Amino acid sequence: MTTHKPARKPIVLTPGEGRQYPMGRISAVFKADGDETAQAYSISEWWLEPNTQGPGEHSHPEDDVFFVIEGTMSILVGKKWIDAPTGSFVLVPGGVPHDFENRSPQRAGMINFTPGVFEPEMEGIAQWFKQHPPGDAR
Repeated sequence: MTTHKPARKPIVLTPGEGRQYPMGRISAVFKADGDETAQAYSISEWWLEPNTQGPGEHSHPEDDVFFVIEGTMSILVGKKWIDAPTGSFVLVPGGVPHDFENRSPQRAGMINFTPGVFEPEMEGIAQWFKQHPPGDAR
């Protein structure tokens, strides 16, 4: 039997662990990105306090995948808002405008999976949110 030495180390994180990016009423926790995934994908948690707007409508060439882990997240896909309760899975194809916000009275969180590397953008994103705090959801 041939054994192969893994090029990367496994990652095991307990709840709440990861690289934290607090942005007022929004926070992100990066679980894996960059060298940890051989530059292939990024996995992060996104948390929004009750009645909080998200990043605003945007699109990018890469797919965006969301899995709601707590509460209900409202997710814009194209021109339609979807109320996604805990356990919901949403795949937004690359190029499709999307957004997310928490319209509920409870904190909501989701896992985000994106192809490629995302975390290097977080310093700028966090700085932007400090200068432009999210408002109340609709």
